[in-house]
Amino acid sequence: MRFTRRDVIIGAGGAAIAPPLVLAQSTMPTRPIPSTGEQLPVIGLGSSKVVQEIAEHGTEPVAAVLRTLVANGGRVIDTWPRDPSNDEGLGRVLAEPDLRTLFVTSKIDRVGKDAGVAQFRETQRLYGRRPLDLLQIFSLTDVDTHWASLQAFKAAGDVRYIGVTVAEERLYGALEQFLERESPDFVQLNYSITERGAEARLLPLLADRGIAVLINRPFMNGTYFRALEGRPLPDWAAEFDCTTWAQFSLKYILANPHLTCVLTETSNPRHMEENARTAFGPLPDAEALARMRDFIDSV
Repeated sequence: MRFTRRDVIIGAGGAAIAPPLVLAQSTMPTRPIPSTGEQLPVIGLGSSKVVQEIAEHGTEPVAAVLRTLVANGGRVIDTWPRDPSNDEGLGRVLAEPDLRTLFVTSKIDRVGKDAGVAQFRETQRLYGRRPLDLLQIFSLTDVDTHWASLQAFKAAGDVRYIGVTVAEERLYGALEQFLERESPDFVQLNYSITERGAEARLLPLLADRGIAVLINRPFMNGTYFRALEGRPLPDWAAEFDCTTWAQFSLKYILANPHLTCVLTETSNPRHMEENARTAFGPLPDAEALARMRDFIDSV
């Protein structure tokens, strides 16, 4: 049986555990992009699944998730070109007047200069965004070739920020080598309560270099929830207003001062609200973070 986030949120008595809708804090916390000082809300959307489903389900699901993000103070949507039918639909959503304030990212994942340029130009056309807020090189794909293109796009005003992404610890060495010779505005990498490889070295390094950090895989693409099947939250999680396993990982991530925004993956507006509201309220202190690590390591 496949275990989902919904199964985690449903308690033993069958009642859904929901985050409070009204908290003392009224605005989602923000953190600065070091290169400019522009503020970004700390919770965003990594949109792969819900965008991939546009061709089958239409644009309403992604629009609903994005409106929930915006209603709760979020702005960042991280995207990845998939195919014209899905991306054209996303472009229509991004053009809606109430969603024009979103901070929109995209990626290049093809090999070769011409292929990368063509991919970006297609994204520009389909999204209808000039400038695009952030363009990234996916998983360091042909990074030396594409980095010159990204710099040219930025100089021409086609994009506001440029960066690179990784989602696997095996790429951290290559990322550090890239950072020895280049200075991106953003780095996107994987980090969570269950994937802490970036914690000791990379995150402090990026902070020292003045590079904004987007976090992917906060739930390990669902593996995190499946590993916690049937386990109740520890009672002490209530000390920092944590009521679900999703919040448990997000609060651990947000307690780290070296990141800018966490990209949460969902196609469910209620889950988007839960993710966004995690930022409103207390975060675990050093003692609680140690307890969280010990608990997850024991699972």
